[in-house]
Amino acid sequence: MKYTLKNKNVQITASTFGGELNSLLSKKNNLEFLWNGDEKYWKYHSPILFPIVGKVKDGRYIAENKEYELPQHGLARTKEFKMIEKDENHVVFELLWSEETLKVYPYKFSLKLSYELLENGVKVGYSVTNLDDKDIYFSIGGHPAFMCPLFENESFEDYYFELNKKEHAKIMILDSNTGYFSRTESEFLKDESIINLNLELFKSDAIVFKNLKSNLITLKSNKNDRELSMDFTGFPYLAIWTKPTGAPFVCLEPWYGHADFADFKGDITEKAAIEKLSIGTEFTASYNLYIK
Repeated sequence: MKYTLKNKNVQITASTFGGELNSLLSKKNNLEFLWNGDEKYWKYHSPILFPIVGKVKDGRYIAENKEYELPQHGLARTKEFKMIEKDENHVVFELLWSEETLKVYPYKFSLKLSYELLENGVKVGYSVTNLDDKDIYFSIGGHPAFMCPLFENESFEDYYFELNKKEHAKIMILDSNTGYFSRTESEFLKDESIINLNLELFKSDAIVFKNLKSNLITLKSNKNDRELSMDFTGFPYLAIWTKPTGAPFVCLEPWYGHADFADFKGDITEKAAIEKLSIGTEFTASYNLYIK
């Protein structure tokens, strides 16, 4: 089931399948900013990554002294959520633990995704509540994809990202063959705020930053004045990705957690950047998207 919300500037559509944002439309010029999900390239629009981000080592992990298997980015993006709250400005979807989820993730949880209209964008909210009788462990992240280029007479290379602060930033090294991180990092930004887009950037998969000073990143073009911004305040990791073979979209991914290191031993409680949630407590996070 899909739900559409709109104000004078923005129209969004979100689906109960995967709790996924499907559309982010500028009403001023009838321009779609969110990727259309063309399966020729990538079938998603803005999937939720839960309870893992990226890959677990060998597709398996250990929790509560038992081995489990999870696919890349976890279980939530292919589940049917329930719409539990809606008015003219916001909608909330929920995914609850089930006997099926317990087979791959041995924790009882509530995962809520919320979409709230802003004057020129949308606020995307995450809530994880521990419904179990023990601590639960998880990672969570966003994976929204944006049209790039926006117009037919442009190329991917006409676009660039601008951070709101100059950065001395390294990127984590991801092995494109395995999907796991090494313990080394590579120099990337040197007192810079601009990232010019080209496919060479993504030859080893995503570009992943940790603990940037910036909290705002904007997708801009040398050929037009349209802009897409993400405020990712609070998220410790930010990834940028497109298919290294080329695709007309680019993803901005705010994460709590990341794919495993190549030397990970498998115990979820020892997983790098894992979130731990005690009994009856709630984790919340959100990011904002703005269009111009």
